[in-house]
Amino acid sequence: MNWSVIFQAKNLALYGEGIVTTLWLLFASLGVGAVLAVIFALLLTGPWAPLRWAVGAYTYVIRGTPLLIQVYLIYYGLGQLEWIQARWDDVWPWTYFKEPFFCAAFAFSLNTAGYTAEMLAGAIRETNAGEIEAAQSFGMSRLQVMLRVVLPSAMRRTLPAYSNEVVMMLQSTSLASAVPSMMDVTAAASRVYSDYYLPFEAYLAAAAIYLVASFCLIGVFKLAEKHFLAYLAPRKH
Repeated sequence: MNWSVIFQAKNLALYGEGIVTTLWLLFASLGVGAVLAVIFALLLTGPWAPLRWAVGAYTYVIRGTPLLIQVYLIYYGLGQLEWIQARWDDVWPWTYFKEPFFCAAFAFSLNTAGYTAEMLAGAIRETNAGEIEAAQSFGMSRLQVMLRVVLPSAMRRTLPAYSNEVVMMLQSTSLASAVPSMMDVTAAASRVYSDYYLPFEAYLAAAAIYLVASFCLIGVFKLAEKHFLAYLAPRKH
């Protein structure tokens, strides 16, 4: 094992660039995906049947197909259509489809939105009827009950499941290395491997980075759960 290669300045810089790209990709995807997930969850639990069916079909397809295939379809599929290529130099938003980072982030955002929407919709459906009745007794409208009572309560109760989704998304960002010119952590490890033919050192270093990042994310969510879900903890007598 030749670990000294990993700690060379140029290789540390390579992994550093990979960490920055991975984190940007993760947080951008989670941010966009969270906004979409809230909208989709409201539609999944709303009174409009056509919208429920349309969003349900979307989440079914997203959860039923591999994320790598989704990345390929957006980068090599949408991004390679002549109709889009004819406009990606000067027509917004098609200008972004020639950017590898945008294509990867777009695919990850759509993916996490599908999973998170179903989790949040499930939590909305399981909201205690007493909470809704109490809100209605104050004269709140259906929209006010949803925005002030049901949705905040569902978000809190979804935290444990959502923490798993965030960690899975962190690990799924390794698939971005399949997109050309994307220098994430896995791509950095692949570069070191190809330069020095040291697969164990290169990929074990990448695994250690993902492990530390996962540990940090889990710790953050544990603190969030302790704060936001304290009212669900067993009472001490």
